[in-house]
Amino acid sequence: MADWPLIAIRWALYADLGLLFGLLLFALYALTGDEREKLLRLRGSIMALAVLGMLLGVYGFLQTAAAMLGVAVEGIDRASVMMLLTETGVGWALLARMAVLAILGIAALTTVLRRMAGLALLTLLGAIAVATLAWSGHGAATEGPAGIVHLASDIIHLLAAGAWIGALAAFIRIASRRVQTPETLNAAHRALAGFATSGTIIVGLIVLTGLVNSYFLVGPQNVLSVAESDYGRLLLIKLALFAIMLGLAAGNRFRLTPALGRAVGGEGNAAAVVRLQRSLWIETATGILILGLVAWLGTLPPPASGGS
Repeated sequence: MADWPLIAIRWALYADLGLLFGLLLFALYALTGDEREKLLRLRGSIMALAVLGMLLGVYGFLQTAAAMLGVAVEGIDRASVMMLLTETGVGWALLARMAVLAILGIAALTTVLRRMAGLALLTLLGAIAVATLAWSGHGAATEGPAGIVHLASDIIHLLAAGAWIGALAAFIRIASRRVQTPETLNAAHRALAGFATSGTIIVGLIVLTGLVNSYFLVGPQNVLSVAESDYGRLLLIKLALFAIMLGLAAGNRFRLTPALGRAVGGEGNAAAVVRLQRSLWIETATGILILGLVAWLGTLPPPASGGS
């Protein structure tokens, strides 16, 4: 039986930390100093996501601890919590995550986001926060040298997914401003056009690390029978949704972005923005669904383990 509270918390954590890292990364490579606050309101977003990530992390840890101990959350005692915090990878990952999120939340109150070096450092901290999620997934369970490869692949997969989700959220925020000026439309078009290279790298990393993870979790011997397990069926749904995201991203790149560029400064800009908004929202919703499937998959035994 699925542990829905745990799956929901994992889902929320993936979305929250992915957005945190992705927004910081997008602001770093796609926007100028003035645009970061003007178009994204980055300070408020980072502070809110950092605080929410800390709250979700604590509750998620309690849910995980309860599942590991076979008790309800209310039945967890202090000694068990301390043991899990200091003697397990999940515990150390939580402590590291809480530390970097606290730094991010405090830093958002300062002017550090206005400086390129400061933003780069905070982006690195956001990447660390996302990386800690790998210790609650299958990647941390593989032993030996192969385990290092699997864990590294899992971390890169999470980071690439966060970069994509964060970029989509940034595009939506820019394109959904109530009052669109030639300046904001130009910024939106420049960011979208410039995302072509970054997006290609992100998709490439997701595909490559997805293949590596599938090798460890599904195994070549189980490819033809993958649909016979709950894990395999969810994985196939995830792949179908990923294909939809790719199709939407291609449409944005080759059709909607050029249309927005032609409409900037012209009378047709409102219609071009509306079409872009619609596509971005659908792509983002699909990405959020994929994160939910990832959260669910992390609680199921993969085919390579002999699970069903």
